[in-house]
Amino acid sequence: MIELHQVAAAVYLAAGIGALLAIVLSAPRMGRGAVWGLGLGATFQLLAIALGHGEMPLDNLAGALAIMSWMSVVFLLILMWRLRLPGLAAVVGPVAFLTVFIASLHAPEGAVVAERAGGPWPHAHVLLASAGLALLGLAGVAGLFYILEFRRIKAKRPLVAGIRLPSLEALDRVNMVALSIGFPLLSLGLVTGIFWLQEVQGRLWSGSHHETWTAIAWAVYAALVTARFAGHQGARQAAASAVGGFAFLIFAVVGVGVLT
Repeated sequence: MIELHQVAAAVYLAAGIGALLAIVLSAPRMGRGAVWGLGLGATFQLLAIALGHGEMPLDNLAGALAIMSWMSVVFLLILMWRLRLPGLAAVVGPVAFLTVFIASLHAPEGAVVAERAGGPWPHAHVLLASAGLALLGLAGVAGLFYILEFRRIKAKRPLVAGIRLPSLEALDRVNMVALSIGFPLLSLGLVTGIFWLQEVQGRLWSGSHHETWTAIAWAVYAALVTARFAGHQGARQAAASAVGGFAFLIFAVVGVGVLT
């Protein structure tokens, strides 16, 4: 069902463009339509995952990117149900489009019907790690928006083209919630990855570049979580940490594999 993934990607792109136009034109109805568009795209993608299981296996990078983008959209919709977050859909929509579209282009040729080695651990690892990455990604986006809005308010600059970002309080709450849930999920993803390696290779650690850098990224996030919740870190510092932490995490999980 690669075609359904591409349909979902197109809907995500349309929703992102609609969300951006809603902000620029100050059109609340268009903004609500963009949110519904994200939900429709997530529905198409869920159908694609359910009906095309095997065409884009989860233990393939393409499948992992696709499931991560779907989780990002779902988590954002849940947060938007509770908080006013104008502007985030304009970012998440195009990002979801890019990840799903690129993933569909790089999916393995033909259906994959063979059982993956490692029993249930590969899917558990990818699902948990992808959920953690999705939430930490949302924390990073909220952190970036927080920094931009904080600087605008501090400099007493007017809104650019009428574009209004979410309030600092809402962005900080997104950061806190996403970090508090995303880090435990990422940790569980690492644990299930260790079990997967034990099942396949008979050892808990192989010393690969991916494992080493991912462990370093986990340690970085452990320090950030400690600073945020035990060290009483300020909201602005937490926002900057969320941006830097996610950038390093993406480098560790994806960038290192590409470079090596």
